[in-house]
Amino acid sequence: MEEAKNKLYVGNLPYSISDEELQNAFAGSGDVTEAKVITDKFSGKSKGFGFVTMKDDAAAEKAIKEMDGKDFQGRPLRVSIARPMRKEFNRE
Repeated sequence: MEEAKNKLYVGNLPYSISDEELQNAFAGSGDVTEAKVITDKFSGKSKGFGFVTMKDDAAAEKAIKEMDGKDFQGRPLRVSIARPMRKEFNRE
């Protein structure tokens, strides 16, 4: 399975951020097709990270250069290419 190079992992997010605020934060780097803050399925509270999908690889690279380490609401963002989710347990 090939890694999507236009989907970004965004860590160290403020717990109060919404999907829309995340999208707006990255819009200056290029066209954002999706922005999702990951939340706990029971409490609904943010887990402090999310994913942003940019329109193309060039926009993703630009977003990494511009946003990684940038102070956002008092927290330095961690931005990188998203990796596929790994299976923690093999139950075969």
